[in-house]
Amino acid sequence: MRSPIFVALDTPDLEKAREIAGAVKNHVGGIKLGLEFFAANGQHGVREMASLGMPIFLDLKLHDIPNTVAKAVQALRPIEPAVLTVHAAGGRAMMEDAKAAASIDTKVVAGTVLTSLDETDLHDTVIGGDAHEQVLRLSELARSAGLDGVVCSGREVKAAKKAWPDGFFVVPGVRPSNGKKSDQKRIVTPADALHDGASIIVIGRPITQAGEPDTAARAIEATL
Repeated sequence: MRSPIFVALDTPDLEKAREIAGAVKNHVGGIKLGLEFFAANGQHGVREMASLGMPIFLDLKLHDIPNTVAKAVQALRPIEPAVLTVHAAGGRAMMEDAKAAASIDTKVVAGTVLTSLDETDLHDTVIGGDAHEQVLRLSELARSAGLDGVVCSGREVKAAKKAWPDGFFVVPGVRPSNGKKSDQKRIVTPADALHDGASIIVIGRPITQAGEPDTAARAIEATL
């Protein structure tokens, strides 16, 4: 069984991404490629990373009108990511069209509330309310739209899992107990996230910025 850890390779440097992925591949279950990587390397870069034989979580957080998102997802079909993200805030029709356009082998999951946000940020964006409630509201919308699951912080995953027992839950913003928060606000440890219902946990800087990424990944894996 593969590790639930996906390492976030948030770099525009393809060779650096390949180097880190190669170093940690025996201690992680897959790799996450986001906007920074995709903007610099496109589908060619994703294919290069896929050649390492690890599942790809393509974290593009697509958010636009339904037709545009559907066409974007359709354009991504040839690279067959294992997991692809859209934004739940795009609405039911957008999520339905995204799922319909995706390959049958790709899990489409909806971003709910970014782990870099808290209640103050929600107030500033006129959403207001509690982050926990907003995650559950958007999770229900994603479920009803036929998506496979959602992206949420470890603080909400337990409640989301209870409301959606067969959902697929991606938990980013995960930090070891001795790790730095950086720009993340709603964080939990890897073990807590997994215990509370995470399907996969996404870890970036604690691994990628370590002196020895392989050792860091192995140490985190051991806590699970």
